Amino acid sequence: MDSKQITFKSYLPSAITLILLGWGGTASVLYFSLPFVWSRWAFFVFIIMGLTGTALPIVFYLHKRFPDNPPAESNVIIRQSLWVGVYGATLAWLQLGRLVTLYVILGLAGGLVAAEYFIRIREKANRRIPLADDESS
Repeated sequence: MDSKQITFKSYLPSAITLILLGWGGTASVLYFSLPFVWSRWAFFVFIIMGLTGTALPIVFYLHKRFPDNPPAESNVIIRQSLWVGVYGATLAWLQLGRLVTLYVILGLAGGLVAAEYFIRIREKANRRIPLADDESS
């Protein structure tokens, strides 16, 4: 298991790229475009990228600080960071129609946490313990 130990160095290029492209693109859309349809879609794409890149080191740290059995793989860390980006972009989209309330914020967060919880349960249930070489006869 120690050979599969994941370090943050493998996430660093993608986190920096997502942060720079996401927040730089969001700032450029806000400052240099008019509120038309394509610039609105670009805003949501850049918000997802920025929030995902910002959440990536935080999610990695939380998984290192509070380890799970089996330890979280890289796809889990990236997926949970992407949930943060989707959550923020969904709240921004709902705010266009003035639909964001405390209940919507908590309900959407609870739904995403429940979805991730059930995905993790399914991953743990499908995990197969590798057989040792002396047992395979």
